[in-house]
Amino acid sequence: MLGGYFIFDSPDASLLVSLMPPVIHVRGVERLATLVRLVGEEAMGQLPGRDLVLTRLVEVLLIEALRVAPSEQTPSGLLRGLADPQLAQALRQMHGQIARPWTVEQLAKVSALSRSAFFDRFSRTVGLPPMEYLLRWRMAVAKDLMRRGELRMAEVAAKIGYGSSSAFSTAFNRHVGQPPSAYARLPR
Repeated sequence: MLGGYFIFDSPDASLLVSLMPPVIHVRGVERLATLVRLVGEEAMGQLPGRDLVLTRLVEVLLIEALRVAPSEQTPSGLLRGLADPQLAQALRQMHGQIARPWTVEQLAKVSALSRSAFFDRFSRTVGLPPMEYLLRWRMAVAKDLMRRGELRMAEVAAKIGYGSSSAFSTAFNRHVGQPPSAYARLPR
């Protein structure tokens, strides 16, 4: 038996984790069997670089497990959304063009669906309405940018699609529970 866990190094890990299935049960996938065997062998050995190799193998194991997991039985979340070719187009666009002032109509068009069909399918498949998902994604990116401390607040606001610092500050405060200036001063 092989056991393990993952730590996502981000204060917004809850967004990613909430969009992933709690359990992935995979059988009959040779690539995964090979990775599990390699992890076991590496864990039992005492070769130099063992911890680094284990870290990378476990990362690849997680990615491979997530790749084969999406199906109709997968609970709603990001994996299921990415497994849907039409919704995956909208998700990629939201992630790739985060500052664009997206509307449900535009995302529906990207997905080649009607507005109502897109909204219903996205909400059911991802577990959040499209604009709520986009807001959470924007706030997660904003937090990451502020933690790095390389940009002024107005630059962070612009990078994630807010036309003004005050609009960003209001949205951030509502979503996070504190103003961006207070969040930016937190110890890293």
